[in-house]
Amino acid sequence: MTKADLIHVIAEKGKLQHKQSETIVSIIFDMMSEALRNDQRIEIRGFGSFVNRNYGSYQGRNPKTGQIVQVPSKKVPFFKVGKELKEMVDSENQE
Repeated sequence: MTKADLIHVIAEKGKLQHKQSETIVSIIFDMMSEALRNDQRIEIRGFGSFVNRNYGSYQGRNPKTGQIVQVPSKKVPFFKVGKELKEMVDSENQE
């Protein structure tokens, strides 16, 4: 499902105009991005949680040249699926 698909479904199910649905989806994504930028955890019960994982710097190797390079420390967003969603997806494979 793409962002455009999500906007379309919300407009249909919520009986909203396309522009209203687009605004809602954009606000939600903006707020989630801002929370992660501020190193806050996002938890959506029954769905999952988003959190930043911190990775320290390390020495890597350029695969083309073989030269050793210093890779700086970084934060990367990580999604952990919720128990209910995991069970729902898994039960679909069992049937």
